[in-house]
Amino acid sequence: MNKRILGKSGLEVSALGLGCMGLSFGYGPATDRKQAIELIRAAVSRGVTFFDTAEVYGPYINEEVVGEALVPFRDQVVIATKFGFTFGDDNKQQILNSRPEHIRIAVEGSLKRLKTDVIDLLYQHRVDPEMPIEDVAGVVKDLIAEGKVKHFGLSEAGVETIRRAHAVQPVAALQSEYSMWWREPEQAILPLLEELGIGFVPFSPLGKGFLTGAITANTTFGDDDFRSKVPRFAAEAREANEQLVRLIGELSKAQNVTPAQIALAWLLAQKPWIVPIPGTTKLHRLEENLGAAEVVLAPDDLQKITQALETVRIVGERYPAALQARVGK
Repeated sequence: MNKRILGKSGLEVSALGLGCMGLSFGYGPATDRKQAIELIRAAVSRGVTFFDTAEVYGPYINEEVVGEALVPFRDQVVIATKFGFTFGDDNKQQILNSRPEHIRIAVEGSLKRLKTDVIDLLYQHRVDPEMPIEDVAGVVKDLIAEGKVKHFGLSEAGVETIRRAHAVQPVAALQSEYSMWWREPEQAILPLLEELGIGFVPFSPLGKGFLTGAITANTTFGDDDFRSKVPRFAAEAREANEQLVRLIGELSKAQNVTPAQIALAWLLAQKPWIVPIPGTTKLHRLEENLGAAEVVLAPDDLQKITQALETVRIVGERYPAALQARVGK
């Protein structure tokens, strides 16, 4: 697979990474540990070198799975993880916490679970309004100097936070949602990242599965599936948003690829420093997603796609109100 460099950081990764969250958290019951490890290793064998996890996924379980899966390939891959929460007595409540002493505790835990001596890319998972971002960046800068972390990242941060953090410790990558049905980053975030030389790692590049066409207004989600709480996945919103799915289906047929591949190829074509991290629990979907790295969209095709997307009105917020309050800070 082709490689990309995240901004000016020098951090080289495969053009598509693997978002590992869904193997353990967020989309229903966790995948069997052995099967999850096999899927991650299958991604390595197919050229993926960039793997994304976080302590909150489980919590903790996903880091353990990713760590075990990648031990044999540790010198060949880039592992990204995240800090920023404590979890309450039941390990379910997510409480923002980026206090310096907690960051250090979180990093030591992640290193142990990932079975590694160094974290390649360490993100602040969500901005903590109680802690100045300069203090957060300063702790990560110290961890980099100590050899425990290689690169600093932010997730779902706003323009001013990114600027302030970058002034203390260069930010290698921003991870935020970006796809054909969530294009807000194009307004202010992408220009800022280009200005500062920061890479962009879109999560949910397939709209949490919606852009593949596999989800309809009749699809049901279990209580342990995050999408059951997302306004954009309410039945009436899905019915309205099927206009976008139909459009992507038409575009994919014109290119003789799948809807998932057209959605990922479109993202890859936006900037050379964008590296999407689609997730999956199925080998055939992994292979389908990775095939998008070979899809080349001509400038005329891109223009037609973008013009077509402008005609679609998306219905529903992408987060419940409580989670929406945590993004773009």
